[in-house]
Amino acid sequence: MKPHATDRQTRTRISRVLHVLAVFVILPVPIPGTLWRVASGQQSGTISAADPAPLTAQQVVYNLVQMNLHRTQALHGYRGIRTYRVEYQGFSGPRSAEMVVSVKYSSPGRKEFAIQSVTGSNLMIDKVLKKLLEAENEESSPEVQRRSALTDDNYRFTLVGHDNGFSGATYILDVEPRRKDKFLYLGRIWVDAGDFAVVRLKAEPSKNPSFWTRKTDIEEVYTKVADFWLPGYNHSLTAVRLGGHADLTIEYRNYQITDASQVSSLSTRPATLSTETASAQQ
Repeated sequence: MKPHATDRQTRTRISRVLHVLAVFVILPVPIPGTLWRVASGQQSGTISAADPAPLTAQQVVYNLVQMNLHRTQALHGYRGIRTYRVEYQGFSGPRSAEMVVSVKYSSPGRKEFAIQSVTGSNLMIDKVLKKLLEAENEESSPEVQRRSALTDDNYRFTLVGHDNGFSGATYILDVEPRRKDKFLYLGRIWVDAGDFAVVRLKAEPSKNPSFWTRKTDIEEVYTKVADFWLPGYNHSLTAVRLGGHADLTIEYRNYQITDASQVSSLSTRPATLSTETASAQQ
């Protein structure tokens, strides 16, 4: 028996929603290798978390620039396992799926994925989970990196406080995009006060890329593996315009650093370090 036209239309609408979701929830976030830039004229220099006076936003970002660059230069390869889970509650009823994937990273920015197992809705697997892997590879292109980098060209930074959380002492900064762009986000980051690495992020995209979705909230937590901070947990909740929501989680485990050199310490450098200059030094 052929499917009813209404069923086909419903399936098409769901497919469109989920296709957008797959691009939406993989919003670029700060990871090892993402470079920040400090605007010229701002204060520079190496400042430790032990200094009596709190650091300014510019000083935190300056130190973060250096340490991101040093970690990028030192991290040559790693392996890990990810578990993707997605649940969709909408006009067609609940759908869910899970996918376990192994990942192999090699510098500069190359990732190889191998799917270990899949369970659940084939529609969710094909239109969300597998699309996430494709989108992540696409984000490594120079153009996307330029548009999504946490630079003063793309963002304004405001230091809003300090915290002693699960990862230790952190600086808390609000990040505000300078333009509406689907690769940028509005939110808050937590920067480790000793390592100067992003350890947590809460944000939403600065621009809704599609009619089919209304709002997405993203939270990501990073974990320290040897001298490097790598993604540990990601949760994205997307509200669908036609009703319902999609809930995605990614759990990262079994990290193994396969190739690395010693991470350089902070050193005093000019405050005008740009994304282009930093990239040329890699």
